[in-house]
Amino acid sequence: MKVLLLNASPHKEGCTYTALKIILDELNKEGIEGEIFYAGANVLPCKACYACSKLGRCVIENDKVNEFVEKAASADGFIFGSPVHYASASAILSSFLDRAFFSAAKSGKNVFRLKPAAAVVSARRAGTTATIDEINKYFAISEMPIISSRYWNMVHGNSPDEVLKDAEGVQIMKILAKNMAYYLKLKEAGLKLGIKEPEKETATMTNFIR
Repeated sequence: MKVLLLNASPHKEGCTYTALKIILDELNKEGIEGEIFYAGANVLPCKACYACSKLGRCVIENDKVNEFVEKAASADGFIFGSPVHYASASAILSSFLDRAFFSAAKSGKNVFRLKPAAAVVSARRAGTTATIDEINKYFAISEMPIISSRYWNMVHGNSPDEVLKDAEGVQIMKILAKNMAYYLKLKEAGLKLGIKEPEKETATMTNFIR
């Protein structure tokens, strides 16, 4: 089993990376493989061109979104990490997830559905819960179980060293990893017992304008 951890910070090895590395190390202890995937600092927003429905991938090719979606196909779970910018997710994460989830859905790729996911955020001080709420919406609309910890999935600090001094935040990351591993093991055991995943239904779409 493998968990794909997305680092959507402008800083490749900053505070967000530090939180994800704590999770990755704990996942490894639980026998779960993992990979921290760096989104990069230059991610273009979705153009709403719908070309992905014909191409089977996002039409924008000069960043890592398509690479991530390809890796997502073989991942069993996800952790999406972002710093807090103006009490919301980074522009990198928003653009990245808009395109990753939209292109996967429109091209018919079943890479996210029913796979567990968690949002992890880092902040100097505040804006964390609003950011977690924002990220969780990608999971809820994609039929993805949301994994939690003993508190909201956040760390505090203005540098990696400060994050490591956030004793409660570090514990939260470790518990999150253990809960993710637990869920993945339960899912694997259930499938082995013949418990089938619910059948995917064709979406019913309604508009409010008559």
